[in-house]
Amino acid sequence: MQLHFSPSMRSITISSSSSGGNVNGGGGDLMKIKVAARHFSYRTLFHTILILAFLLPFVFILTALVTLEGVNKCSSFDCLGRRLGPKLLGRTDDSGRLVKDFVKILNQVNSEEVPDSLKLPESFSQLVSEMKSNKYNSKEFALILKGMMERSEREIRASKLAELMSKHFAASAIPKAIHCLSLRLTDEYSSNAHARRQLPSPELLPLLSDNSHHHFVLSTDNILAAAVVVASAVQSSLNPEKIIFHVITDKKTYAGMHSWFALNPMYPAIVEVKGIHQFDWLTRENVPVLEAVENHYGIRNYYHGNHIAGANLTDTTLRAFASKLQARSPKYISLLNHLRIYLPELFPNLDKLVFVDDDVVIQRDLSPLWDIDLNGKINGAVETCKGVDDWVMSKRLRNYFNFSHPLISKNLDPDECAWAYGMNIFDLRAWRKTNIRDTYHSWLKENLKSNMTLWKLGTLPPALIAFKGYVHPIDPSWHMLGLGYQNKTDVESVKKAAVIHYNGPSKPWLEIGFEHLRPFWTKYVNYSNDFIRNCHVLE
Repeated sequence: MQLHFSPSMRSITISSSSSGGNVNGGGGDLMKIKVAARHFSYRTLFHTILILAFLLPFVFILTALVTLEGVNKCSSFDCLGRRLGPKLLGRTDDSGRLVKDFVKILNQVNSEEVPDSLKLPESFSQLVSEMKSNKYNSKEFALILKGMMERSEREIRASKLAELMSKHFAASAIPKAIHCLSLRLTDEYSSNAHARRQLPSPELLPLLSDNSHHHFVLSTDNILAAAVVVASAVQSSLNPEKIIFHVITDKKTYAGMHSWFALNPMYPAIVEVKGIHQFDWLTRENVPVLEAVENHYGIRNYYHGNHIAGANLTDTTLRAFASKLQARSPKYISLLNHLRIYLPELFPNLDKLVFVDDDVVIQRDLSPLWDIDLNGKINGAVETCKGVDDWVMSKRLRNYFNFSHPLISKNLDPDECAWAYGMNIFDLRAWRKTNIRDTYHSWLKENLKSNMTLWKLGTLPPALIAFKGYVHPIDPSWHMLGLGYQNKTDVESVKKAAVIHYNGPSKPWLEIGFEHLRPFWTKYVNYSNDFIRNCHVLE
């Protein structure tokens, strides 16, 4: 079978391809079809193309808008047609109008109070169920949504406040393992003569006042923390034989602290352990204000009493509440925490020393600190008003003092940069020529007289006043703060810092410590020690 198209495309002939059956000797025509004449002019074609060229850009733009809206993502031509159809025909999308109407109702309800009589569903599923059975109007529905969200916000806030309280109590408590360590070492002191041996040995006593050595002072009642500080300093030092640690503790901890360093010597460094009761200078006559601070009923009640009674928590931000709890840590009325203001008197033969807190880890050799020229100043410290961390490194005097009090506003500048305790290099020779201690005492008295309204937070505020004009800023890499406040601390920055400071409630020896920051501290814990192992420290 063959198809034959005429040259004019007006007829089509279908013929058989067989050779015998036709008298003319050719194949017979089976069918002949005539096509109607074309009346399609080139002018019509031109106009059609012109109209399409005009319309296609608009179709493209509408398609792009539908795609970019992103409300209902179309994955098929059918969906796209349903969305483009109304737009091409000039009809509006009812869903957009409904959304605008609902937003208008929400704005109206936003300024209204949720009626107390309005019964709120307990869950979203209950809300959906009630919507099926009850015909709410749009305003009632908006009020129910607002009430449910406000209730959720109150519950979340209450939970966060409770979490902060629990964290505060956890930070103030003594972990069972550390209490066990203190008791066992105290018992060892009474039963083991080696645990009572003199520290340091008699032939090394002259070195305790030798200014060619590098003297560190640590004041603490935490034996485990003291062990980590001393171990980290010795292991990180390029010249550990030049290190002398003066560990000061209270009377109840003295036996256990002495036992630890007697049984675990830090050769070639030298460690001296002294109790507050062994310093002849620390009498009531010399520290009358601190005696009053420690025994004043109102102050003890402030630090040890109910932290919520009388407090207005409705208008208090979570951050402000956390700061208030931190300010009420009982450690701030401990004499151990105030001892640093008496360093020139406690070590009359020393010219220079580094004072460290018990929540630090020393990761680098600190001997260059003794070579820093303090330019006649007394206190080499890291300033805390410059840095990336807006929680720790944004502190100015306004963060510590009540500038609504006339005594504070008259004497201090709220924009003045604060500095940090925790790792400080002190020039004791220059210090002895000043009245820093008397200034410290006088401001403590003023704060007591004002019923603690000048400042709330412990030992740093009076020191910020007493050392005014005597502080020499040192490079921030010497002392990195904030490892006990937040878990967003940059680990790479931690690795580079000479001293890392776990200031804040989340101490590394507590369960609430940050797990990714704890290894920087635990690497200096001697887990092979029998006392550590038997007390299950950080297991």
